[in-house]
Amino acid sequence: MLRLRRATPIARLRTLTRPMSSTANTTRPANWKARAPAPPNGTPTFSQQSALKPLPVPALSSTLEQLKVSVAPLARSNEELEAVTRKIGSFGDGFAKVLQERLEARANEPGRLNWLEEFWDDAGYLGYRDSVVINVSYYYGFVPHPSHLSQAPASRAAALTRSALLFRRQLKRGEVTPDAARDGAFCMDLWRWMFDCSRIPGIPYDWSVSYAKAGDTGESGTVVFLRKGRVWEVDIAPAGKILSTAELEQQIQHIYDNTTREYPAVGVLTASNRDVWTKDYGLLRESKENDAILKALHSSALIVCLDTEQPSSKVEFSKAIWHGGVEGGQLGNRWVDKPCQFIVFDNGKAGIMGEHSVMDGTPTVRMCDEVLGALQSPSFDHGSPSSSSSAPPKPLDWEITPAIEKAISAAQTAAHELVSSQRLSFFETDYGKNLIKTFGVAPDSWAQMVMQLAYRRLLGPDVPLPGGTYEAATTRRFQHGRTETIRVVKKETVAWTKSMDREGVSAEEKRRLFREACDVHIRDAKLAGKAMGVDRHLFGLKNMIKEGESVPEMYSDPVYARSSRWVLSTSQISSPHFDVYGWGEVVPDGFGLPYAIYPDKLMFTVTSRKEMPNEKFSKEIARAAEDLKDLFTSEHKSKL
Repeated sequence: MLRLRRATPIARLRTLTRPMSSTANTTRPANWKARAPAPPNGTPTFSQQSALKPLPVPALSSTLEQLKVSVAPLARSNEELEAVTRKIGSFGDGFAKVLQERLEARANEPGRLNWLEEFWDDAGYLGYRDSVVINVSYYYGFVPHPSHLSQAPASRAAALTRSALLFRRQLKRGEVTPDAARDGAFCMDLWRWMFDCSRIPGIPYDWSVSYAKAGDTGESGTVVFLRKGRVWEVDIAPAGKILSTAELEQQIQHIYDNTTREYPAVGVLTASNRDVWTKDYGLLRESKENDAILKALHSSALIVCLDTEQPSSKVEFSKAIWHGGVEGGQLGNRWVDKPCQFIVFDNGKAGIMGEHSVMDGTPTVRMCDEVLGALQSPSFDHGSPSSSSSAPPKPLDWEITPAIEKAISAAQTAAHELVSSQRLSFFETDYGKNLIKTFGVAPDSWAQMVMQLAYRRLLGPDVPLPGGTYEAATTRRFQHGRTETIRVVKKETVAWTKSMDREGVSAEEKRRLFREACDVHIRDAKLAGKAMGVDRHLFGLKNMIKEGESVPEMYSDPVYARSSRWVLSTSQISSPHFDVYGWGEVVPDGFGLPYAIYPDKLMFTVTSRKEMPNEKFSKEIARAAEDLKDLFTSEHKSKL
């Protein structure tokens, strides 16, 4: 069962670079986000929107009390703890009250649904200047193609494309039911950025552009296919109806047959530092031919990358989707600014690479589940060929100047360095939520504690924690909601992890401490899901500081900074249609920890820079998962 409570993690929040000069039009429209049309009012997709509340502003006292609790385990001395506690108190008794009033006034402005939205778009994503590859993008690797369908790569690409276009049609007609949890519907605003759009590089901020048309019923548009760097455009409904799977396969096979050499790897430019990409984007736009190709890419319903790699192991599969495989060699066959890129490899494996700036992971999981689930049914609507023959795919070939050729070469070097800096490992347990629930424990809390124990053992018992643990919680219960942080590290978490390897601590005591840590985690997860966490509120307050006003000393306190430095960046998304799933670490000495929970297994991906003990950490996760199972299995056996 797909869990929609979690979202993929935020982009790294680093200092923004200064604007640089460029000949390209790099100024985003003031109303860029309003230009993406929503499904028609009154249709199921947006039927619950009006019932959703605006994002609330938490009570200042609650946020600061939670903050005090979360910084305590990260203080390295009593002096540090006393200092940060004093600064939090001083902030709360003084300037914070003024900032709270300003933030509440902002939230109450007429027509404003979400006080955080613009701040978060820019600071979290669109002002971020490092490459989105590794740092922001995420991936899902699919389970094998249904056995009753042809396993040829052209067949798989055609089936995926057909199913995705049918889902797009449902969305445009407003027939997609709203996402929901047990306590109500979720905001569907993010879905406006699923198809027909792209991120655009700009200075100092990027933006996204949508070519979706209000009133479109989903039986028009194009799909772009990329093969060996060459761009091919296919009209998806030349006769007024979506091409059948057989027709799409014929189109795709034409692309395979007629792309026999490597073409200029223009796509790798999108993987560059965003300031560099903005400059190179301007170079491309100097040519009318290139400008037309850019529009074709941006306006296409989606992109399908027909990659030449044939990954076998789950680690190879993950790397190939995540960053183009060995040395990032396939990044020239990607357009990473596209929110949804389906990727089909020459051995028939497939997955998706997602662009994170205006759309979190839960909508793309839902979309993939619908697309892949439909294909599993023998009654899937593959369509019937049109009575008239379709025109072959249209090749769109770039005009490559010496300056563009130089830019591609530089981008390939940068991509190679970026990809070479990374490590990835993968681990699955031999048990899952079915067993965990017999112990009376929430599976998500269990998985989080596995990672906490593994990290404590990796550091050693006496090494102070260098930062906190981020877990993403969705706030889509509110208008235009995205995510909030669950701060996992608490004194109860630390007490339990240390008890596991301390002599003289009984199994009963270890279980008691474990349950205490889980209870705190569940409490904090519920608060975050209600938009009552710590981090977004403090971020909003900081944005209320006016020019010329001093930033409160709390924000520069070392313990406070440590508490929001995500050395472990975690997020859980589970789908029966995914074999692998992941994204990158957040800080150079940290780890990315995407995980999934299934009835019979827990799945962990570990990403990091190459200097970090990646494989060792993965082994510690395996050991921690087994030790925790043994701890509770022994209790269960003793009761028999």
